[in-house]
Amino acid sequence: MGTGHSIDSPIRVAHLGIHSVISIVDDLLCEKIRKHYSTEYQIPYKNIPRSAGDGRAERITAYLDTVSDIVNQKFEDLKESPLFTGSQKDRYFNLLPDGNPLKKSYEFISSLGDKESREHYIRELTDKMTPGAIDVNIMAKVDALRLDNDDQPMSSEFSDASAALRGFANSKLESSVVLSAGFNPRLYNYLSEFRDFYRDQSGKIKKKIILKVSDFRSALIQGKYLAKKGLEVAEFRIESGLNCGGHAFASDGHLLPILLQEFREKREQLQASFQPLIQKFYESRGWDYPSNDSDVAKARITVQGGIGTHGELQRLLNDFEMDGTGWGSPFLLVPEATCVDDFTSDLLAEAGESELYLSGVSPLGVPFNNIRGSGSEIHTKELIDKGKPGSKCPKGFLVSNTEFTENPICTASAEYQILKVNQIQDSDMPQMKKEREKKKVLAKTCLCTNLGTGSLIRLGIMKPSYGRQAICPGPNVAWFDRQYSLDEMVNHIYGRQESLVPSKRPHMFAKELVMYVDYIKELSEQIDEDEQEWKKLIKMRRNLDKGMELCLQISEEKPYKGENLESIRTTVEKQQERLDEIFAVTA
Repeated sequence: MGTGHSIDSPIRVAHLGIHSVISIVDDLLCEKIRKHYSTEYQIPYKNIPRSAGDGRAERITAYLDTVSDIVNQKFEDLKESPLFTGSQKDRYFNLLPDGNPLKKSYEFISSLGDKESREHYIRELTDKMTPGAIDVNIMAKVDALRLDNDDQPMSSEFSDASAALRGFANSKLESSVVLSAGFNPRLYNYLSEFRDFYRDQSGKIKKKIILKVSDFRSALIQGKYLAKKGLEVAEFRIESGLNCGGHAFASDGHLLPILLQEFREKREQLQASFQPLIQKFYESRGWDYPSNDSDVAKARITVQGGIGTHGELQRLLNDFEMDGTGWGSPFLLVPEATCVDDFTSDLLAEAGESELYLSGVSPLGVPFNNIRGSGSEIHTKELIDKGKPGSKCPKGFLVSNTEFTENPICTASAEYQILKVNQIQDSDMPQMKKEREKKKVLAKTCLCTNLGTGSLIRLGIMKPSYGRQAICPGPNVAWFDRQYSLDEMVNHIYGRQESLVPSKRPHMFAKELVMYVDYIKELSEQIDEDEQEWKKLIKMRRNLDKGMELCLQISEEKPYKGENLESIRTTVEKQQERLDEIFAVTA
């Protein structure tokens, strides 16, 4: 969702019981948004300057506390609303899935004729209401070490990821931190310094850990590492390697159905591996730990990335036994839920599949899901045309390159791009290759700033004329073609209305397969018949073959309502032909 597009989602939807995740990569953006909402809700505000000693952590804590206060106030106001009058309180229950116990109670109460009984049950039901979670996301590998006023590296607890974690840990939130984008031992070790990540005397964990993982092996390794420190994983969140929003961390050709199948078959192994290690840690500290297995919650296994219909959701929950699903990109077209400016919202609504693509714009060097015609793309081209490419790098969250400098700089910065382009120009590589390499360098853009610009424009903090908005939707958004109300999108997810997407939309498993074949084709055109690189592609092809076998099996099953299984079969046949063509050169 980027740094800005869900920055205030809890303020928008948490009082209605909907969970959301805030990125806390950009503490400076958090500070601007805090000032905005402090004014709107008449909350005392005092600026935390960039010069503050622990400013990054303090800004994040202050913002999260402000969000918590606003959500709690909105939720208490909602609870005071009358029921069965079309109020926001009624909306809270109507948005719940049909099988939810609270919704069943709500429907039961609505059928009661006796006023006294009704009021009694309404009070009981109101006491059971809870707001949606205010979770946060930290990209574990976005962890630059900061310099002090003398340009000397600060100690590790002031690194970007550690400071963000401290900001969350010191907040009043009782929610979860989602750790994504790789395994960072330094950050994982730092988790153990905060008591809120452990059980208290009542057995409750105030702040929980969610790991976004690419496969079962990753879940097992990371879970064990944390378990040795007594830290429990509340949820493993599986994401498609390519069919997702934001950065795309491609697997070695392991398609999502294969990954989900392994989790389904081995999920008990996770708990069996972690539990003894966690108990041993608690014993070493003299802390109490639940003695009965029934008192210990097992880690939830959830999935996200490219889900677009209720039928696909049902397959994930029923056939693959997932505990839940995550929906992101479609909500970018729900103004009630996300913070997207009008220009970008219109761009998303009009975008077809050809406008959504895997790009090379990220300074991290990782494929990045992008949209053509964004304000960021326009601005980047304008800088190139003026002969002044690159960013001034005002925030520096993605600094990582030391090719030309002692201290890391960002590959989207003007400093790096000028140096790199000159190096390419002075090299002895063929002119055509020079142009290709220079194009790759100049494609990098300032995501630190641009991913937050749309939210600032939407909230009126920044003028639309500033432009530069970046957004990172998954390709699934191509099939959603207008703005939607929150109720429309939720009802679409739960299959309570006519589908918002056409029946011809390819199945999420089919789309992921096409993206992997596209990815392999692109790589094959870059490796110049290098034997070692071809071996990697051959390995990916073998893994894809296994995934396609499973996809074909799924395509023969009975479809859930609105599930386009036929597209899986036809897609597998076509992509097998494409793979044969790609690998014919090695025969």
